[in-house]
Amino acid sequence: MHWILPTVVGAALTGTALSQALPFPTSCAGVATARYAFTVDEAWQITKIASGLRQPRSIVFDPLGNMLLLQAGSGLSVSTFGADGCINSTKSIISMAGLNHGLSLTPDGKTLYVSSVTTVFSYAYDAAALTATGQKTVITGMSPGGHSTRTVAVSPKNPNILLVSVGSNSNWDYPSGNPATGRACVKTFDISKAPATGYTYNTGGTMLAYGVRNEVALAFDPNGHAWGAENSGDDFRRTVNGQATDVHIDNPAEELNYFGDPENPRTPNWFGYPTCFTVWEPSLFKDTTALKTGSQFVVSPNATFNDESCAGVANPPRLSFPAHIAPIGSVFDKNGTNLYITFHGSWDRQPAAGYSLAEVPFTKTDDGLYDPVSPADSKTGYKTILSATNPGSCNSGSCWRLAGVGWDNSGERLFVSSDNAADGEIFVLKKK
Repeated sequence: MHWILPTVVGAALTGTALSQALPFPTSCAGVATARYAFTVDEAWQITKIASGLRQPRSIVFDPLGNMLLLQAGSGLSVSTFGADGCINSTKSIISMAGLNHGLSLTPDGKTLYVSSVTTVFSYAYDAAALTATGQKTVITGMSPGGHSTRTVAVSPKNPNILLVSVGSNSNWDYPSGNPATGRACVKTFDISKAPATGYTYNTGGTMLAYGVRNEVALAFDPNGHAWGAENSGDDFRRTVNGQATDVHIDNPAEELNYFGDPENPRTPNWFGYPTCFTVWEPSLFKDTTALKTGSQFVVSPNATFNDESCAGVANPPRLSFPAHIAPIGSVFDKNGTNLYITFHGSWDRQPAAGYSLAEVPFTKTDDGLYDPVSPADSKTGYKTILSATNPGSCNSGSCWRLAGVGWDNSGERLFVSSDNAADGEIFVLKKK
């Protein structure tokens, strides 16, 4: 078998060899076939390389090309690869049931960050020895209610800066409109200045963005600027003059938000939640024809605050995606020409949607910034490259649930995990 082993076994490639491209495996011995049917874009090839995992949520590669994998409710493991491009050994390096998603590694590969619902921990990591030692608490006091996923992301331009996201505590977390609650937000922390007992999330650090309902999928473009893909709200009804209209099947849109330089937050840095949301399908709004895909709207417009009131107050998303598809992981390719996002899959619409991996084309603008190719009102700003065969019939038990996504050090092999409770799997993709 090529997966959960109590200790490192077999001959592992080391040193510079793992920074170079490994062969793309057409199969890996001992790995079961894919649990669920899928389709892949004709420009890509795909192979399953691991199975039998427990909720594999996040994937990161160390400087020697070893794969770090966080499994929710279990802990962190590291895997080495053989000359055939398949996993040839796996070692558990952190055993902690409270870990649920967050995983990041400094660019030098020496400091590792993981998170539970309430706490971020750091470890000294040794890629050659495959060890994580010297646990320290660096952030505490994150709100335990509601959305429990915590994303941690080290800035590639300044390894002392750590981004940490906390979601809302409910579908409608009205108090989170006040950034002091420390919910529905992304904050930055200078770890080099952390108190001996760690920062307290609500009172420490700097607010990079608030009004982001559940910003799980964080990524950095080649400039080191931060982007986030947001899980927006559920069960929406538009109420105008006492008349309620169900718009939830295709609204509000999931969002792609631009946060910019983590050390220089945007002004304003409010992104709308829990007041301003984004339209995906405007035809469901029967009271107005002014809205289009990408427009911001409020659920109950009135004389005091309406759709137009959002403009100039809340940052709209740079791009939007269909409602309820649940972005979980995201990563840019090495040139910043595409952003890849995993969509975990919907529960709040029939037919279901998501259960896929999308490619969002980007371009470098004249001012040196990275920006999606498509305009903000586009419905075609992304391309599905990997999907459940029939996502409309999916539920949490009948299809894969794509979660983690990460490139190996060569930038040629893209790794994707599915955290379906019945069978956690990892796949590797490569363009033909």
